Amino acid sequence: MSDEKRDKVGLGGLSRRNMFGISSTLATAALAGVAASAQQRPNTRKAEGDRSASNPGPENKALLNENPNSNMPPSTDHGDVGAIWFSFDLTHKRIQEGGWTHQVTQRELPSSKDIAGVNMRITAGSFRELHWHTADEWSIMLDGNARVTVLNPDGTIFIDDVGKGDLWYFPAGFPHSIQGLGPDGCEFLLVFNEGLFSEDNTFLLSEWMAHTPGSVLSKNFGLDKTALAKLPTDSMYIFPADLPKSLEQDKKAVGGQSVRSPIQYTFKMSSMAPTKRTAGGDVRIVDSHNFPASQNIAAAMVTVKPGGMREMHWHPNASEWQYYMAGKGRMTVFMPVGSARTQDFNANDVGFVPAVSGHYIENTGNTDLVFLEMFKAHEFMDVSLNNWIRHLPPEMVTSHLGLDATAIKSIPAEKMLVIAGS
Repeated sequence: MSDEKRDKVGLGGLSRRNMFGISSTLATAALAGVAASAQQRPNTRKAEGDRSASNPGPENKALLNENPNSNMPPSTDHGDVGAIWFSFDLTHKRIQEGGWTHQVTQRELPSSKDIAGVNMRITAGSFRELHWHTADEWSIMLDGNARVTVLNPDGTIFIDDVGKGDLWYFPAGFPHSIQGLGPDGCEFLLVFNEGLFSEDNTFLLSEWMAHTPGSVLSKNFGLDKTALAKLPTDSMYIFPADLPKSLEQDKKAVGGQSVRSPIQYTFKMSSMAPTKRTAGGDVRIVDSHNFPASQNIAAAMVTVKPGGMREMHWHPNASEWQYYMAGKGRMTVFMPVGSARTQDFNANDVGFVPAVSGHYIENTGNTDLVFLEMFKAHEFMDVSLNNWIRHLPPEMVTSHLGLDATAIKSIPAEKMLVIAGS
């Protein structure tokens, strides 16, 4: 597979930036670690061009160009809010015949204790083998097509085909599979509600077979040992296979309506109407209210037009794990006591916001900024700063912010989610 194919971002059809050469150790130290001792002091530089901020020594220009607000933070940044950035482009990629995978977990982004993410590619016909794990799995298709299966404990089974922009959700412990379809397989993002989840530490059917005595397997399956001669002796994980028959043929082959799952484990996010649309962009919210299977992970896909921003807000019920799908943006995270950290984000980056921490995300590029907000929660919740201010007695706002009545009335009264640029 060529590097060009491997660099597709999927939804929105926009290309990723070319991956520049830098080790994850350097990037983590320079960006995610943030030199905590220096960040504990106020940022008192006079201006961006001030001589105090100059650096006559060596610099990684490519990295600095991608992250100008990390290298030269706004004067409002202060204190230490912890790591809020990492990139899939800095992680080790496990490549096998049939596809590849890499991940950003709490190991790479220590602040994210509730959610981990895996980016995976499977070629046409290839399988992510039959498996299950300890965490719930939420996924969005970034590119291509796949067939997914999941078995319920009552013996009913769900089979469906998913395409670009579609979601699936598999509860912890429920066995499932993913197979790439034509013409070119698929790429998808997996999100798990465990910060220390590892895609390398799942329960694989192949490994169970390889580590069970042959006499036990024979007794369990009711098969002669000679019939079991070709069972796998090692992990298969991702492996090539023939393309499957049609979806209807597969459903019929497993028993048809008599074994059909009563639960719908896929969701067509790509065709849903926006939950909220403004002049600045739109937001599609998917949680247990409109996708009942998704009991422990809530999501929002946000599109911000150039110059616009995801309004200043916070989430009262969970921390936020972000995946940037297209465009360029920046985010400032606010925490007590008086701490703030600004970071730039590009396609294939991961962002993190601690629970109840104030933040915004601004489009700093000239194309749409598209990103996911993910939460370890059954319901999406956010609190809008504008909405709060406009639902207070005007005199209370004046006392706190010094705004007069005319200025207060000009602030949007409804929750906008996305605000257009001026």
